[in-house]
Amino acid sequence: MKMEELRQLSVDELQLKYEDILEEMENLRFQHSTHQLDNPLRIRLLRKDIARIKTIFHEQELGNKK
Repeated sequence: MKMEELRQLSVDELQLKYEDILEEMENLRFQHSTHQLDNPLRIRLLRKDIARIKTIFHEQELGNKK
């Protein structure tokens, strides 16, 4: 997802999205270890999505402290 799309989501929706991505990442890592992964690029994309979501969480945390 793009940052603009993620910023439009509420905190609860972001948390749910984050948990879904982590679960999908776990499944992809398992598939990768058993050599059944069809699209290894998907792991990289999920890692970037995780970083984007964590960035938004951090921005919100900094905004609340000010």
